[in-house]
Amino acid sequence: MSDKSPSPDERLQREFNRWADEGEGEKMERHHLDITEKTIRRMDLRPGERILDLGCGSGWATRLLARMVSEGPQGFGQVVGVDISDEMIRQARGASKDFENVMFVVGSSAQIPWEENFFDKVLSVESFYYYPDQKRALAELFRVMAPRGRLFILINLYKDNPYSLQWVPKLKVPVHVRSAAEYVELLKAHAFENVEYSQIPDDTPTPEGYKTTSFHSLDDLKAFKRIGALLLMASKPDLRNPAPGYTIY
Repeated sequence: MSDKSPSPDERLQREFNRWADEGEGEKMERHHLDITEKTIRRMDLRPGERILDLGCGSGWATRLLARMVSEGPQGFGQVVGVDISDEMIRQARGASKDFENVMFVVGSSAQIPWEENFFDKVLSVESFYYYPDQKRALAELFRVMAPRGRLFILINLYKDNPYSLQWVPKLKVPVHVRSAAEYVELLKAHAFENVEYSQIPDDTPTPEGYKTTSFHSLDDLKAFKRIGALLLMASKPDLRNPAPGYTIY
């Protein structure tokens, strides 16, 4: 038996495999669908585009994207879902058998298993604050994005929504908590351009009497949804990353 401590990625994989076993993938779709659909409308998706869904979980958002970039005048669009959890990826593949333009891959944000300069657009829903090394993740996103590609990071946990901090103690893995301004500076420091952010309220109704375990009260949950999620948007400059001298996948 090894006494070696698990790596940050291994800890994430174990935790999100547990989430997958407990059916959290379906819950995430219900909880995040409203803010995700609003984000997708801002992505200006077009048939033929190549999209990355980083931290795809059970693949529900990946399938939304796939429907919007399928066959068109510019060709047949492709969506790749990447997640650290092999169990989430197994579920995503099982639920996506009717989609010809979707691929799911087990992979880390610290080493995205894809080639350089490939993706026209990237979406990451409710996963970025879990990434152990956010700077490395941004460098990897920059690498795999096409010149002038667009990045969309949607997160519910950030300093400017103080109600979101109530559920941090319940998490079993470390997370990053930054402000919108801090995230903007982080993106700019990694050579992204046109960096901006928006807050996306969650307009799904909260039934009276709803029992929440994540917030101190029902009023706090409603306030959390009114303030909304943080949407970070940025572009890669019009340049190409050189290919490495080795195969990465």
